[in-house]
Amino acid sequence: MKKDDCFYLGRIIKKYSFKGEVLVKLDTDQPEIYEHLDAIFVDLRNNLIPFFIEHSQLHKSELLRIKFEDVDNEADAEAILKSDLYLPLNLLPKLEGNKFYYHEVIGFTVKDKNYGDVGIITSINDSTAQALFEIQNKGKEVLIPMNDEFILNVDRETRTILVETPEGLINLYL
Repeated sequence: MKKDDCFYLGRIIKKYSFKGEVLVKLDTDQPEIYEHLDAIFVDLRNNLIPFFIEHSQLHKSELLRIKFEDVDNEADAEAILKSDLYLPLNLLPKLEGNKFYYHEVIGFTVKDKNYGDVGIITSINDSTAQALFEIQNKGKEVLIPMNDEFILNVDRETRTILVETPEGLINLYL
């Protein structure tokens, strides 16, 4: 399994018991849907290794307590500490309406209600305070904030996102 075929679920942040249990900080708004997994991919030295889960349960809302098969003591748990966890993309819950996953909209065309065709989304920049669509238009980069008020429609069939940006924003780039 390659990382490109998976999504980041969270990170093992600490050991929980002397029996090898660990606590995972989940990167999700819905931790409960990941409470009863059978297996998960653990990133060990840039290789995704499948680990089977004996049992798991939510721990203090955003943490998941996991007991992996063959991780039976503190030393075993220490070996996987601070590892990232991944699941196959097909396990992501389907989103509808104007909600989307960042990876899902790469390659979508962006159209502005007033300006017209803006370009193709090449990536999402989420390292800023406001996540941004990074859009290519004839060799020029256009950045549009991913603000719910700007996004009018996400059409998965035509792979198009309709936005209405403040007047002049797109002209700054083109």
